[in-house]
Amino acid sequence: MSELEAELRKAVRGEVGFDVTSRALTTMDASNYRRVPLGVVAPHDADDVAAVLEVCRDHMVPVVARGGGTSIAGQATGTGIVLDFTRHMNGLVSLDPDTRTAVVQPGLVLDRLQEAAAPHGLRFGPDPSTHSRCTLGGMIGNNSCGSHSVAWGTTADSVRELDVVSGRGERLRLGQEWAGAPQGLREVVDGELARLRTGFPELPRRISGYALDALLPENGADVARSFCGSEGTLGIVTEAVVRLVEAPRARALAVLGYGDEGAAAEAAAGLLPFGPLTVEGMAADLVPSTELLPRGGAWLFVETGGETEAEARARAEAIVRAADVVGSTVVTDPGGQRALWRIREDASGTATRMPDGSEAWPGWEDCAVPPQRLGAYLRDFRALLTAHGLRGTPYGHFGDGCIHVRIDFDLLSGPGVAAFRRFSEELAEVVVAHGGSLSGEHGDGQARAELLPKMYGHDMVRLFERAKGVWDPDDLLNPGMLVRPAPLDANLRFSVLPREPVDVAFGYPADGGDFSAAVRRCVGVAKCRTTSAAGPAVMCPSFRATGEEEHSTRGRARLLHEMLAGELVTDGWRSTEVRDALDLCLACKGCRSDCPVEVDMATYKAEFLHHHYEGRRRPAAHHSMGRLPQWLRLVARTRTARLVNALAAAPPFAWAAKRLGGIAPERDIPRLAARTFSRWWERREKAPVGTGGDLVLLWPDTFTEHLSPSVGQAAVRVLEAAGLRVALPPTVRWRTPSGGGEGVTVAMDPVSLLRGRERVCCGLTYVSTGQLDRARAVLRRTLDLMEPVLGTAAPVVVLEPSCAAALRSDLPELLHDDPRARRLADRVLTFAEALERHAPDWTPPHVERPVVGQTHCHQHAVLGDAPDRRLREAAGLAGELSGGCCGLAGNFGFEKGHYEVSVACAEEQVLPAVRGAGEGAVVLADGFSCRTQLEQLAGVRGRHLAEVLAEGVEASG
Repeated sequence: MSELEAELRKAVRGEVGFDVTSRALTTMDASNYRRVPLGVVAPHDADDVAAVLEVCRDHMVPVVARGGGTSIAGQATGTGIVLDFTRHMNGLVSLDPDTRTAVVQPGLVLDRLQEAAAPHGLRFGPDPSTHSRCTLGGMIGNNSCGSHSVAWGTTADSVRELDVVSGRGERLRLGQEWAGAPQGLREVVDGELARLRTGFPELPRRISGYALDALLPENGADVARSFCGSEGTLGIVTEAVVRLVEAPRARALAVLGYGDEGAAAEAAAGLLPFGPLTVEGMAADLVPSTELLPRGGAWLFVETGGETEAEARARAEAIVRAADVVGSTVVTDPGGQRALWRIREDASGTATRMPDGSEAWPGWEDCAVPPQRLGAYLRDFRALLTAHGLRGTPYGHFGDGCIHVRIDFDLLSGPGVAAFRRFSEELAEVVVAHGGSLSGEHGDGQARAELLPKMYGHDMVRLFERAKGVWDPDDLLNPGMLVRPAPLDANLRFSVLPREPVDVAFGYPADGGDFSAAVRRCVGVAKCRTTSAAGPAVMCPSFRATGEEEHSTRGRARLLHEMLAGELVTDGWRSTEVRDALDLCLACKGCRSDCPVEVDMATYKAEFLHHHYEGRRRPAAHHSMGRLPQWLRLVARTRTARLVNALAAAPPFAWAAKRLGGIAPERDIPRLAARTFSRWWERREKAPVGTGGDLVLLWPDTFTEHLSPSVGQAAVRVLEAAGLRVALPPTVRWRTPSGGGEGVTVAMDPVSLLRGRERVCCGLTYVSTGQLDRARAVLRRTLDLMEPVLGTAAPVVVLEPSCAAALRSDLPELLHDDPRARRLADRVLTFAEALERHAPDWTPPHVERPVVGQTHCHQHAVLGDAPDRRLREAAGLAGELSGGCCGLAGNFGFEKGHYEVSVACAEEQVLPAVRGAGEGAVVLADGFSCRTQLEQLAGVRGRHLAEVLAEGVEASG
């Protein structure tokens, strides 16, 4: 243990982490930069903060304050001690509705403040798109703004007082009329009054530099306001008194369509006299689907408020009438507004990929110009991009003249980095020529501080240095930011990654086969750090269960990045730190859909486990559950299901089996079916498959086959009632593929085929445990068996969502060298998709019952559930299914050591929904894991949609 670490542990009550994981998690924020800290401290209170500063001052070690880690300019990274305020100093101290103020700690997430203020009709004005994970301390440090700044201003406009510890350890209470100013600051200002009155551009989003003009006598000598935007370089905030604003009782959202972004930018300033709450802009390049948007190539999102919905709508419609648009829509429904705002908020992640899939990066994320100059600035900005051969799609706060953009810089090569520097220097001159600010929201950090002389001149920057010296004479706090800055092209986080592609098993087609590029997808916007899963969202259940950064998608991506870098994590694929962080990944695939840049941590986890255990002894659970299809086929062949069930029900045998198999002792071993689905199918009386409607192949997945054959039986009844012909996949290999077309149906006579000995398998359990060599072998055998089917038009209907997702995504990515994999993946349909596409005229039975339950996480992430929603609606199954993850997640919830997290995930949404269901409600759970979790934790029998419809078919027949 180092001397510094020992002294910190002795001095503070909070946690002190000098271990590899703690440091690796904080090497980066959401910027292009990376700095490796010595250690991380999570202070309990202001005394801890003061103690850390004292110890670090004695050792001449710098200190960086960090909130949600979503800063885009590099200011939340450091080489000394990082203070993590999110663990303990994250409370709402008080809220006074009468004075419309709140007292907050720096680690409080903005959404928590908004939730507390909402019952009083109040809210905090600034609201960045990262509102679900950014902290008040970070917002004060950056002077954050958000979409409502045209109405309620910046964070500086909302701060009344600040409790701060200075670099020398002074505890100061900052406010107006020089309250809390450190000794010497007033003298600096009084000597430079003329410069301060003339040296700052007038625009609503001037964030760059220090706000020393707030200290002018005519501005109330507001030390707290001046401190905002100082990026942790002047002092450490330990508490803040913030102003709240009255929230409108009703809101309307007008979405205005324009031909292009230039037209939208020109129109934005003209809407401000109408008093809108927002004037946000974005172009079609950033919109995955324009289904919810009016006609146009770019849009303004203009929100209005009122005492009533009618008043808010009237204001929105007045703006529509005054605007010269090609299309428009006005939405007053809160759900519809949330769906539209989600499009805008996800842009910070979506923008990191160009339309062709290539990477784009921050760095010039948020320049701001006077709103009236925005159109002209964008034309010059576009021209500069073209001159440098770069691409980027602007979006952002058009009403404030603030533009966000990610640009496809080449930050991996020397010439590319040099081009990045040249572009940055030239763009800074363009911004200044338009009377703008290099930063309009996210701060200067390392990305722009070097260029501040272009904006302010050298004399003003020297004044900034003098102010910094008054607050922090030892240059202890976040050195290299704002004054005496590090070069904008140093410390780039990509420079440490391997230049050649890493040898991997998956194909990573969206990343050019490069695992490093896949890991680079995580840009740190931290949507995975939300503490509640809104609506149907899934990501990231393990973070919500533990609250630990290492169990978030971002945290795991950071550790994988450091593994590839090899500086902190030095043992590569053998790393225990990466293994432990991935251990609580449920492989729910929620990040694949909910992360704006589609990080697929489930695939990364499988890849890591494959390499980590290569040539080594695997955990027992990998054998007991990873090879589940093998064990269950053995039971079926020996017809010993009843014996296995009896042994599993006997406590001594169950205890021994769970201990040997690495299974959580709290879990019950599921009962096996006495008769498999395939055996039931072989013995049932049925019409020949050669007549009737479309042929569909019903996939006998492991869970349906051995554990829930009733689901398969129900699906057969419904599919046949819909006029479809049902067959099972072949179980014998064909030397040559059968002829195409429908002629192959004779060869697929189910009775003759079932006399074979081989079974198709999606490989899910092997993939989830990282047994990728075995998974490839199983999947190649499956493709051999499916060869004759791939020459036909028959779809493959998969009842288990996780198996369908494996076939659709894992199969073509793992067997990327086999063209048959993509052909089979494209053939996979869910139960609802099959009915919708191949029996469009069929009317399902009218069940007319309420439903509760949970959309399977893999269905949400990979397959989509729109056909299921339509099928439920047609059958009269009313109600919305919850989001999140059930927590069992295949083998995850059964593995020893995962039980508590598994239960916590279930308690988030699905268990409360089921417990609160009324009488007669149907509990829907299409996944076997979901049904097992409900049975074991709530004593409730969940049902597959096919089972519910089959009952209706029989009742109506």
